[in-house]
Order: sequence, then C-alpha cells, then structure tokens
Amino acid sequence: MALDDPGHARCPGPAARDIILADGWHVPDALVAESYAFLGDEDIGYDRYVSPAFFEREMTHLWPRTWQWVCREENLLEAGDWLTYDVGRHSVLIVRGDDMAIRAFPNACLHRGTQLKRSNESGAATELRCPFHGWSWTLEGGLKNVPCRWDFPHVTDEAYALPRVKVETWGGFVFVNMDPAAAPLADQLGPLAEHFRGRWDLANRRVSLHLQKELPTNWKAAQEAFLEAYHVYETHAQGLATAGDANANYDIFSDHVTRFVHTIGTPSPHYTQAQTQQEILDKMRVDGVLVPEGRTARSVAAEKLRAQIGAETGVDLADYSDSEMLDSIEYHLFPNMCLFPGVSLPMIYRFRPIGMDPGRTLFDLMFLKLVPEGTPMDYPPDPIPVAAEQSYADAPGMNPGLGAVYDQDTDNLAMQYRGFQASAKRGQTLGNYQEARIRRFHQTIDDYLGRP
Repeated sequence: MALDDPGHARCPGPAARDIILADGWHVPDALVAESYAFLGDEDIGYDRYVSPAFFEREMTHLWPRTWQWVCREENLLEAGDWLTYDVGRHSVLIVRGDDMAIRAFPNACLHRGTQLKRSNESGAATELRCPFHGWSWTLEGGLKNVPCRWDFPHVTDEAYALPRVKVETWGGFVFVNMDPAAAPLADQLGPLAEHFRGRWDLANRRVSLHLQKELPTNWKAAQEAFLEAYHVYETHAQGLATAGDANANYDIFSDHVTRFVHTIGTPSPHYTQAQTQQEILDKMRVDGVLVPEGRTARSVAAEKLRAQIGAETGVDLADYSDSEMLDSIEYHLFPNMCLFPGVSLPMIYRFRPIGMDPGRTLFDLMFLKLVPEGTPMDYPPDPIPVAAEQSYADAPGMNPGLGAVYDQDTDNLAMQYRGFQASAKRGQTLGNYQEARIRRFHQTIDDYLGRP
C-alpha cells in the first residue's frame, strides 16, 4: 500500500463483512454498512490521560455538556423512586415525580449546598429533603418547606425551585445533560437510533446482571481497551483459533458514534494452523455437537444458541442471523457508552471518572437479555461490586469463561497507566484502521474542549 494512501490498507483475506454475508442470512442493513475515513496518524499525547489540568478541562467543558446514560427506566418504576449519578465532581439526582415524569436536578441543597441524596445510592421518597437542616422540595422540584421560614424573607418559592438538568430517554435508558442549552439527545445519537430500530431496540430488553469495578486508570484509557480488536492477538491469544481480530470491520458513523464488528467461529488471520470445522466448534466449547458435512462450526454454534437462548428467554430467534447470535458487534456512543445489539453478547459498558483523580475509573458492565414482547417492567438487579483484585468470574451470575476474558481486558490497564507516566516517548501511536475509533474519540473530545 502506497504511503500516500494511508488508512486504506486491510488485512489480507475476507473481512468480517465478507464472512457475515457468506453466512447466507438476510441481515439488517446496519450490520453490513461501512463508513470509514482516514483521520490522521499523529500520536495521542499521554498528558491527556494523566494531567490534572487536562482532567479539569474535561470536567468543565465535556462532562457538563454531553448526554450520558444514568440508569434504565426500570430503575424508576414508581413515583418517588430516585437515584444519584456521579461523574467526577458532578452529581445529579434523578427522580420519578408524582406525575410519573422523570426529572433530574443538581444534587445539592439550595440552602448550604449539602447533597440531597448520597452519591451512588437509590431509593424511594415522598419529597426531596436535605439531611442537614431539613429544607425540602417536592418530587417535581418545587420548594416545599423551609424550617423557620420567618428568618428567610429573601427566599421565594419561584427563585428557590431546584434547577433542572435536561432528561431524555432512548432504548429504555435515561440520559441527562447538565447543559441548559444542550441540543436534543437525538443529535448525539445520530445514526445509532436508526441502526437500533426494530429488533435491536434495547427498550425490549431487561437487565440480567450489572457489575461495577474500579479500574486503576483514566476513563479514556479504560474504554479504549474495548474499542479495538487489535489487542486480541496478545491479550486473548487463547481465542485466536475461533475469533476474527485483524479482519474486523471498523466504522465511524459520526463524531459521536463508531463501531467495530469482529466475527466468532472463524479463526484469526494470525492463526495459521490447519483446523477442521469440528475442531473449531470444539474450541468454541460447544460440547457434544457434530458439524454435519457441508456446514460450518459458525453456523452450528449459532443454531445451538438459537435453541438454547430461545428456550431460556421465551423469544423466537428464528430470524436472527448467525452474526447476531455470535459476533462481537460493538457501538460506541460518545462519551462513555458501549452497546452490543447481539444476542449471546448483550453487553452495555460505561466508563466514568471517580472523583477528581485522573487515574480512577468506575466500569459498569451490564447485560441486557431479550424478553418476550409485552413483558412488564420490574426493578433491575442491584449492581454487584467487584473489588480491584477480584476476578469478574467471582461475581454471582457471571459466566466464568467470560469473566476470565474481562480479567484479561482490564489487567493490562494499571501497567499501561504507569507506562503513560514513565515513557520517554510522550504519546501513543495508533493504527490507521484498527484504532481509528480511538482517534475519532479524541477528536470529539477536542471539539468539546474547544467550545467557549
């Protein structure tokens, strides 16, 4: 490939899109859509991850101005249900009002600033009451009671209603934006909303498991570990016999939405050892099943999953393609959300700073299972904390094999963060194609930081 044509080189052989089309299934148009552009090849400076000054700019210009998902609608089923969402120094209180509308407010009393509700907690209430002096507001944010009101003639109901934080919902998720002048959520979702319309609609799913783990790194580095399949070669070397990596497809649909698709049930281009389809299926841990002549391990594994997951969920999966059943299909919604519309890998990720330390990140790992049409909402399970030294596999309800993969994903992060600080070379060098999503991510960050 000529040096004057950067970004156009691809791994030899079939790409993920070719493999998906060769399966012979009718697939959603979105799954095989392609959108890539060369975005440059400059290093990404390490100060963006470790500098308190850069972190402060994010806290001022990025987090208060972008839509972030805070919870599922199921978390706020009844009037009075509330929860708090914290990102860095910011804290937002989200509540279901008596009129059943969802509202959000800065989580601070207008008297002397005390948080109305503790960070990272949830509950039910009939009013929003400050635990310090007892000032209270209605669930809709109207001033309700000021003890010794005679001493506050300068306080009016109109001026001391709780300030509003913008709220919108999509796909069963509740989003907030702290910027009063924020554009609608639809502008940030862009093509994502259209791609997830129909059978990928996440409103038709329910939370089956939610884990939370602190990661010893910057929030950007934490999610970047999941934005490319390039790391599979070394970090998940045990999967090379059954997982496409270098031939994954990468798409940049907008400044806020990117995606990769890498296939499962096909060997990596790096894996050169000859295998039969039966050997591939056995390595996928699909036990006791034979690959009939003329079939592939990929199609047999998908067929078994259709029957198994269909029976478990009560959902008819007959029309779901092999790719939707097996593959790692991951969208990123800026700034910190990853969404998987697939069936056997139905994850949602979120990465957000903990307090004002650039090197601390809270990782939310959620699984959204399919449910039969018309299934009523119920409260989701509470998040399960996973200690820094604990394996994801130890969490109740977590698949042990998948837990071990997540251990591999995040065990690199502490060493990487230390390397950011020790390196004589002051930036990371990205691949033009396989790591383009990371570059787009940083370009969008710079766009926010450059706004007045």
